[in-house]
Amino acid sequence: MAERRIGIIMNGVTGRMGTNQHLVRSVAAIRAEGGMRLANGDRLMPDPILVGRSREKLEALAKAHNISRVSTDLDACLADPKDELFFDAATTVLRAGLLKQAIAAGKHIYTEKPSADNLADALEVARLAKAAGIKHGVVQDKLFLPGLRKMKMVIDSGFLGRICSVKGEFGYWVFEGDLQPAQRPSWNYKAAEGGGIILDMLCHWRYVLDNLFGEVEAVSCLGATHIPTRIGEDGKPYQADVDDAAYATFQLKGGVIAHINSSWVTRVRRDDLATFQVDGTHGSAIAGLQKCWTQSRVATPKPVWNPDIPQPIDFFAGWQEVPNSQDYPNGFRAQWEMFLRYMVGETSSFPWDLMAGAKGVQLAEAGLRSWKERRWIDVPKLEG
Repeated sequence: MAERRIGIIMNGVTGRMGTNQHLVRSVAAIRAEGGMRLANGDRLMPDPILVGRSREKLEALAKAHNISRVSTDLDACLADPKDELFFDAATTVLRAGLLKQAIAAGKHIYTEKPSADNLADALEVARLAKAAGIKHGVVQDKLFLPGLRKMKMVIDSGFLGRICSVKGEFGYWVFEGDLQPAQRPSWNYKAAEGGGIILDMLCHWRYVLDNLFGEVEAVSCLGATHIPTRIGEDGKPYQADVDDAAYATFQLKGGVIAHINSSWVTRVRRDDLATFQVDGTHGSAIAGLQKCWTQSRVATPKPVWNPDIPQPIDFFAGWQEVPNSQDYPNGFRAQWEMFLRYMVGETSSFPWDLMAGAKGVQLAEAGLRSWKERRWIDVPKLEG
């Protein structure tokens, strides 16, 4: 049994997502288990170098997770031939430029979404990667959530019949920073730093809708900045100049209508921080992050409108939970493992490449345009 090393330049992993999901629960977890076992019996061992601006933070993170290499010199890392893969989880506004730099250096690419903060750059990055002949992928983590994987199984079984509509609710209250510290960094609310919930979440909803319910063909989106003043990490107030909530309706291929509310200004009274209800002619399903419930046509209650009496039907009682029939590993790790297998040639393709990432940016840009122009925007197929 041989060990196959892959050198990974991990840029921006001192941030919340980069640390928790991509380093701790993915790359470091794979390393702690002795690498990934390949089909031929070899072990694939990721060898990351953590890259960022603060050597102190990088060294502390590396020490905590048994990683030997850190650097504050990205140019030097890109010039080193022993590291094959560039991963970025840093700020959105710099991403396209960093990906272009890594492609020019001959590195394979795996990156957080969005792959750019505008469609033109996202398409350019995808086309440069294709021309360079490198392997590339974009994080599409929500496809790997246990709840949505169960939902996909329900759809594939034919249980729902013809799908009519999708209703999504995402979000929670992000504190303003005065009463309690905010759970999200201030860049999320600043246009100059790539903030805004439309740019963030419509990239997610593109791959969720496309892969589960039907390709997005048009969007009508209304954004809002409900909390215009927040408190930053320095304790000082700042003006939020991007949207903190979005109310979007999508027309999907096949006539399915989807509506998803995304908000950092809402208090949760539902099963989870994100829920998706799908109604079909033969049944319905509703999924959260972990769980999924179904209701068949014959088990659907028959309510009668009468506001003068307490509701006699327990609407929650008529739903059946989809059981855990398999293990569901961390979604970020699952996709990391898929991409690494693709990198070493164990699989011949990876479906969520930089063009898939560009589709997410396309929808976010269309949503912003819809809000600005107060109208429906068609979402044409992208030429690859």
